[in-house]
Amino acid sequence: MGKEECKTMLDALNKVTACYRHLVSALGSTSDSQNLREELKKTRKKAQELAVANRTKLTALLKDKTISNDDRAEYERLWVLFTSSMEILEVDMKRSLEIGQDFPLKVPTRHFIQTGMTGSTTTVASRAMSVQNMKYEADANIDLTDLRDLEAEIAQVDQMMEDMEMKVQVAPWAVEAKQEAGAELRSTASIGNSSVGVISLCEEETKERGSWTDGEAGLMRVFAGIIFTVVLLIAGILGYLVINL
Repeated sequence: MGKEECKTMLDALNKVTACYRHLVSALGSTSDSQNLREELKKTRKKAQELAVANRTKLTALLKDKTISNDDRAEYERLWVLFTSSMEILEVDMKRSLEIGQDFPLKVPTRHFIQTGMTGSTTTVASRAMSVQNMKYEADANIDLTDLRDLEAEIAQVDQMMEDMEMKVQVAPWAVEAKQEAGAELRSTASIGNSSVGVISLCEEETKERGSWTDGEAGLMRVFAGIIFTVVLLIAGILGYLVINL
């Protein structure tokens, strides 16, 4: 029962962390907006709540001297996965802070980057928060107040990871994997319960509101070929005229 509960909690954290990374990728782009900043805030707070729950549960289990060696090995494996997810979250929070400082919304200091992505990120944020419709309640200066909160939260996450290392001594290199590298990418696990599935859904969202279709890309290649042919023809004519002058 404990192992399944831990796996479920860890899977939820991975899902939210993956969606947070997807949202961070839209910062500073033409998809950036006040709503995106609020989505980022809510998503990372959700991730931190899940992180605290995972830490509390796994710490208690790993400190239990009565569990079997097999159970301990499984909990240690989950602990390594948990710390890896926390490291990814911390990296993305720092990245969000840097980009947010470079691209303030209230007093813009530079133009947004044309990344080829347009549209809303609401669908991804809704998946992270497990809600059907996102509610936006932040005021107009969220980007300024949120950056201060984000700095404090980064420090809290960093401190939590240090405390985790002090309380639980698990050497990552000593933990044996239960499956081959990349096996989860080939699995047929349910999308609704898989963090990998969430990443796939996020990628589909990018494709839906993102770059050109195959037809448009093919048309651009034909157009580029025509231009290249015309340039070569003009160069040949000019070369012929120069030789005969």
